[in-house]
Amino acid sequence: MNEDVRLTAWVRGQVQGVGFRWFTRANALRIGDLVGFALNLGDGRVQVVAEGPRDRCDQLLEWLRTGDTPGRVDGVTEIWDTPRGGYDTFAIR
Repeated sequence: MNEDVRLTAWVRGQVQGVGFRWFTRANALRIGDLVGFALNLGDGRVQVVAEGPRDRCDQLLEWLRTGDTPGRVDGVTEIWDTPRGGYDTFAIR
């Protein structure tokens, strides 16, 4: 079963000022069936929230950890939850 889930990931490293949010959005749209956002945090991390089918969220998380991302990813911490809704697309905030 591939139920819808909510993935919240915090990405550490050199991920601000390098186009990371834009590439995250582009990759989420490429994977498809994902809504949510990518947001720069004040401490230098990027927060990524994605809702959609579990396998699609897994693909995005795998890309965040090991994909050809801009900048440098030193680590990713994630939590999983039930979807909250309220998103029309995948946005950059």
